Amino acid sequence: MGIRFVYITTNNEEEAARIGKELVVHRLAACANIIKGLRSFYWWEGEVQDDSEALLIAKTREELMPQLIHKVKELHTYTCPCIVSLPIMEGNPDFLQWIVQETSEG
Repeated sequence: MGIRFVYITTNNEEEAARIGKELVVHRLAACANIIKGLRSFYWWEGEVQDDSEALLIAKTREELMPQLIHKVKELHTYTCPCIVSLPIMEGNPDFLQWIVQETSEG
């Protein structure tokens, strides 16, 4: 089935909501969750950054990843956004089928 949860960091909750909604509207994701209050430390342009961010988690199919990555990059304010997919090995079969169904209709 190739189900993926996609971990995407965003500048804030509003950006996460805008991107998440677009992914669902275009059926690139069956669902998008936002976790606000993320604090991130990372290297950028030679310095360690300490920023507040929001986390967007999108549920999709493996074969949609190239389109999903393209759409997120198109909508994201970051130059190099974090967009990584995590394979789902097991889960509620009904839920996993729902992801397939909702990302297959158009």
